[in-house]
Amino acid sequence: MLGVYFGLTYYGGEWGRIFLYPIRMLVTFLHEFGHAFGALITGGEVVNLEVRPDGSGVTWTAGGSRAIILMGGYIGSAIFGNLLFYFGTRANDTVSKITTYVLAGIMLFSSLGWFTSLFTTGMLIAFSLLLIFIANRTSFHSDVLMFFGLASILYIIQDFNVGPSSDLAQYAKIFVVIPATVWMYIWLAVALLLFFWNIRLIFKEQSASGIFFEEYEEPTV
Repeated sequence: MLGVYFGLTYYGGEWGRIFLYPIRMLVTFLHEFGHAFGALITGGEVVNLEVRPDGSGVTWTAGGSRAIILMGGYIGSAIFGNLLFYFGTRANDTVSKITTYVLAGIMLFSSLGWFTSLFTTGMLIAFSLLLIFIANRTSFHSDVLMFFGLASILYIIQDFNVGPSSDLAQYAKIFVVIPATVWMYIWLAVALLLFFWNIRLIFKEQSASGIFFEEYEEPTV
């Protein structure tokens, strides 16, 4: 997965950028959904959610905790990416299939319930239908989840000093003692710790499930 992602990123040229464009859209959606989720869990509401063709996005919310909503974009997308990667590595095929359906359902709900633009709605519906097809008609849902999750994590880590710049500026206004640059590295550290903890958990589970010991006893005469 790492080889494919970095190969497309650094050596894929124009074709690599085209192939990774849906990943960019997914990362933006997870970022904006993180803002929306932050609003919902803190008693607020989501007015609109938009993903733009250039990879940017914006979410309008009302009420809720401003600090959690702002942090939910970067940290939320890191959490969601790790969850996709984790469930994609599960040995249970049903778990990864259900996760694919859940992601498709979230995209469908977001596209219709928080309608903002035809591009956002069309892109999310197309993405969700593709995921439903993959889960229902192919055996690649685990691989797709792993790649989407890993690519999302790596993308936000690589883009940490650019992607959440507007969120960091607003966050620094709430906690005026700590400047935006410091928060940027705090958020990056949280994303890295989540990733390494997830990798450690995955390898631990894979190692435990892959150990089989059978004892052979020489038959007695």
